[in-house]
Formats: sequence, structure tokens, C-alpha cells
Amino acid sequence: MDNSPVVAQPDASVVESGFQDDSNPKQTGTEFDRAMMQRCLELARRALGYTSPNPMVGAVIVKDGEIVGEGFHPRAGEPHAEVFALQAAGERARGASIYVSLEPCNHYGRTPPCSEALIAAGIAKVVVGMVDPNPLVAGGGIARLRGAGIEVVVGVEEEACKKLNEGFIHRILHHRPLGILKYAMTLDGKIATTTGHSTWVTNQDARSEVHQLRAACDAVIVGGNTVRQDNPYLTSHRQGAHNPLRVVMSRSLNLPQKAHLWQTAEAPTVVLTEKGANTDFQELLRKHSVEVVELTPLTPDQVMGYLYEQGFCSVLWECGGLLAANAIAQGAVQKVLAFIAPKIIGGVHAPTPVGDLGFTTMTEALSLERVEIRVVGSDCLVEGYLPSR
Repeated sequence: MDNSPVVAQPDASVVESGFQDDSNPKQTGTEFDRAMMQRCLELARRALGYTSPNPMVGAVIVKDGEIVGEGFHPRAGEPHAEVFALQAAGERARGASIYVSLEPCNHYGRTPPCSEALIAAGIAKVVVGMVDPNPLVAGGGIARLRGAGIEVVVGVEEEACKKLNEGFIHRILHHRPLGILKYAMTLDGKIATTTGHSTWVTNQDARSEVHQLRAACDAVIVGGNTVRQDNPYLTSHRQGAHNPLRVVMSRSLNLPQKAHLWQTAEAPTVVLTEKGANTDFQELLRKHSVEVVELTPLTPDQVMGYLYEQGFCSVLWECGGLLAANAIAQGAVQKVLAFIAPKIIGGVHAPTPVGDLGFTTMTEALSLERVEIRVVGSDCLVEGYLPSR
């Protein structure tokens, strides 16, 4: 990944428009403001999967309608987006406007406050995508900038900024990573045949989308049965892209001695089990550089607590129906991505994506909120959020 700041070439200058789009009263800022904030988000995505526990942030500095400096936050412990943008702009930052997808920080952490750097650079205007939910910031950066006489506009492309960092926001507010349940099923609701065969339910376009999703997450979780039946890789399958930590939950460690997940050169693997389980197999895993962690009891809630302590923001559940049901029941899942293939395989005992939740009436069903539906190749993707607990 190229972490160097990006500066627009002179012929890439943009003429600032004072046009205010009143067709959507919820929109904040000018059309130009929104275009620059979208550029911030584009920059921020360059660090997809690398910034946790920090958010992804992009920054753009504009003077006289021209982009004079850009930057993004590459990973935790390294300078923030504003610092890279200021370095790229140099003296041209004085009297300029900076667009930043997240409120500049106003506290000393691993790096100095960005609010003070902007003041020292002589920035005249700051356009912020969203207020930082972190209590250490939470409006403090905006207040500091305004107190220094700098014009501050807040809420430009706010929903897009929040969507980009929904894992970070959930981590801050709930002290747990955002749990995302992903599954692929046939039109009749099956994830495999009665024999357990599941290669492939969806088309290549849908599988490529899943690979991108993995690259954006800090960890991906499966149960022991998925390892035994599918022998997955659980990588992003993309050169140079981030690979998540691969997590296997198994109480008994009744797992195959040879599996793709035990090959850790490309991506790390951790196996979570209960205290004292199959110590001989634990030793075998460690010889393959697979980390083994004992958690008692081994539950989805406990696992999410463990991954929170690791500094993770987003966790992908790619497990079978039984573990998926337990994860939903324990509040370890907030978001669902269901890929639906136009195929019918039948089978009374063919596995389904979510096991028994104990519901007996349709009124108990969990109705997804903020639902988006789109076509991916010949498949359909339904994306939505479980009701808040």
C-alpha cells in the first residue's frame, strides 16, 4: 500500500462553485464542498483494513479553487491525514481551506493535536465531514478551531463519512467491534446441499465482493464445522490487499491436522478454544505458528470482547447456521449481508444460514433496518442492520 500523501497536479485544479443545491434540504455545504469531501473519503479508503483501532480519515487542502495538498491516515501510530496534507501544501496552506472527513483531534495521543497544527499553519476554513464520537475529541477540535477564529463547517457528506467508519463508531460507543454476518444462500434458503457441498453458491462477482469485504475487516470468524467441511482460505485473494486475522472457534479442537488456515505465511490465524481442550492438537497448531487462546466460556460475546481488546473495529462472521444464530442471539452481530443466488437445490435437511433462534411466531422475526438491495452479477445482495438491542 502506498501511504505517501498525494498532491493534485496543476492541470487537475478545480474551480470552486458557490452553487448551493437546495433540492435536498438535508445536504450541507456547496456542491464543491461535497465533491472535496468525497475526495477525502476516496483517500481514506486507501488505508482500508489498516487503521484499527483508529478511523480511516482523508484530508484535502484547497486554495483559490485548486487542490494544493492531500493526505490520509495510513495506520495507528502514524501521523493523521491533516498532517500529511499540510506537509504536501507547505506555505500554500496559509489562508487555505481544509476538508477532512473526521473532526480534527484536540488532544495528545500517539501524535500531537491536529487542531493546533491547522491553527499554526494559518488555515482559514475547516470543512468537517462528521464529529468524532470519541469522548477525547467529541466537538473539542471544532471548538478549538472556532476559538482561534477559524471558520468551521460541519456535516458535509456526513452519512457517507459515518458509513465509512461505522466499525470505529460502534467500537467507541459500545466497546465492541461491529459484527457483520455474511452468508450466501440459494433462492430456497440453503447454504449447502444435504451432503454439505457448497462450492459455489454464488457467482464470481459476488465472491469478489466478499474478498473486498474481508480486506476491510480486522478479523473473520468461522466455527470448526466450516473448517472441516469447506477448508477455507478466508483471505482477500488480492495482491497487496489487507488480509484479516482468521479466527476459528472450536470447543473440542476436533479439527483436521491439515487445513489452509494453518498456513500462516499469507495471513495469521488464531484458534479460540476452552481451557484444557485437546492439548496435543494445541501444540500441533503452535508448531504451524497458529496462535491458540483459551476462553471460558467460549461464546460469541466472549470472543467479541477478546477482539475488542485486540483493538479491532470490524469483525466478519462467515460461519455456519448454528454459530450464526448464537452470534445473533448474544448481540455479536449488528449488520447482515446476504447474497442470494437464483438457484434451487431443495433438501429438507440441507443447512440454512441461521439456526434456531427460538422464535415460534412471525411477529418475533428480526426485521432488518436501513436495507439496501442491489444486483451483483446474477446474484442479489441484501444489506441491512439488525434492530438495536
